[in-house]
Amino acid sequence: MRSKPGSRQTKYIFVTGGVVSSLGKGITAASLALLLKRRGYRVTMQKLDPYLNVDPGTMSPYQHGEVYVTDDGAETDLDLGHYERFADVTCSQASNYTSGRIYSNVIARERRGEYLGKTVQVIPHITDEIKQAIRSLSSPDVDIAITEIGGTAGDIESMPFLEAIRQFRHEIGRNNALFIHLTLVPYIKAAGEMKTKPSQQSVSILREIGIIPDMLICRCEKPMQSEHKDKLALFCNVERELVFEEQDVANSIYEVPVELAKQDVDKYIMELLELHVRDLDLRDWQDMIRRVIEPKSATVEIAVVGKYISLRDAYKSIYEALSHGALANDADLKIRHVEAEELEKVGAAKLLAGVHGILVPGGFGNRGIEGKIQAIRYARENRLPFFGICLGMQCAVIEFARNVAGLADANSAEFDEQTPHPVIALMDSQRQVTDKGGTMRLGAYPCELRPESRAAQVYGATEIQERHRHRYEFNNAYRERLEALGLKVMGASPDDQLVELIEIPQHPWFVACQFHPEFKSRPLNAHPLFRGFVAAARKVAQPLL
Repeated sequence: MRSKPGSRQTKYIFVTGGVVSSLGKGITAASLALLLKRRGYRVTMQKLDPYLNVDPGTMSPYQHGEVYVTDDGAETDLDLGHYERFADVTCSQASNYTSGRIYSNVIARERRGEYLGKTVQVIPHITDEIKQAIRSLSSPDVDIAITEIGGTAGDIESMPFLEAIRQFRHEIGRNNALFIHLTLVPYIKAAGEMKTKPSQQSVSILREIGIIPDMLICRCEKPMQSEHKDKLALFCNVERELVFEEQDVANSIYEVPVELAKQDVDKYIMELLELHVRDLDLRDWQDMIRRVIEPKSATVEIAVVGKYISLRDAYKSIYEALSHGALANDADLKIRHVEAEELEKVGAAKLLAGVHGILVPGGFGNRGIEGKIQAIRYARENRLPFFGICLGMQCAVIEFARNVAGLADANSAEFDEQTPHPVIALMDSQRQVTDKGGTMRLGAYPCELRPESRAAQVYGATEIQERHRHRYEFNNAYRERLEALGLKVMGASPDDQLVELIEIPQHPWFVACQFHPEFKSRPLNAHPLFRGFVAAARKVAQPLL
């Protein structure tokens, strides 16, 4: 239904992609959200993914990269991390829908008889469900909702989503929704030319189903010339001033919003949506970028010992949070990517020599576990700053139990159900769970820190909330024994039943947590644990400071 003149209406922006995948739609959409928020508008964001998994929670990181977790327990696409880091928006269950989730909802309704015997079809039933997902973003507290459509124009899987947004704009009115198409203008080195033809063909695919982009944002390696913009405007039926370039940035992805602002992309968006053009203030963001670029007073090398090192996106939020911690400490960050399985073969001393800190991130399954345990032992015995996250904390407990408490066969029940010392055990709430998808302990939970802990010092608080994604926990049967030997429980659930954070107080920095602090780190506000960890590593790099 079209809005009545003068009535308040949430405005919608739909971001689609063309030519190839991995163009950076998520970063572009997040950059637009940042600019519009800095213009004084209340913005929310959403990702519609075409794959048939209900959510990425059961997918291998090699397939999909990291699973990002929201406060309300949604397992989502990693692009939601970009949304929260750039625009500082709070994502939720409504922020990520897949084809699997959409089809599951429709099939469930059909099974309940809610379609009254009708034949259930892609149009209107699937497209109506997609439109309902989009409408779920609308509220009196939202001025602009930005929805990114996953995949590439022309993909079979994306067609229902593209048809749905076409219908949606028709229903709410042209001035209440905007189509932005992110496309590629490749540079052909042998010819020494940039080519617009792929973008023309991508837009042609959209036009065939009734979508004419209002704006083009063109990814490119080299600056576009006027002739390229003229050609794209002519053959894509887009106004000349609404063809923008998004050239590869030199230093940091956080430069993207500034580059778009220089072209007044956000100003044109507000004009097309009939919104008042408010002033833009990016001074703190620009200062952050300046600090990223300028020379640092120290160089810190952190080893990340993981199971999925070969795919950078598998630890996307970890790497970003480390960069935020380095920025907060005026340090130049170098990350040494260490495969846990390789460490098992050649030893920790060879692969970790010279680093200033060691981080062991989360994961599932027993592959590479012994390598992680070796890395933790190396950090503990050599008094190197250590930071363990989720599985990294569990491995730290196993390592301490084996090599300090003398429990040689200590292990996690996840890896060895017959271990005589299950220092990590399945949570009581998980014992009757059989389904894999969406059934872990997910989302934000409270944690109480001991006042004397390093964690409380860096947080500046003893009551915190952090996001979780796990089934196994510290086994309280071993708590007293391990604490007596120096592995202290410094953070726990309010009822003191779930161990959330451990430390070795006699160590320069040995902190491990069951939760995922990386999800709450921001470039303008580094997470306290990452800031503290990098600070400890910086002292190793420059002992006299």
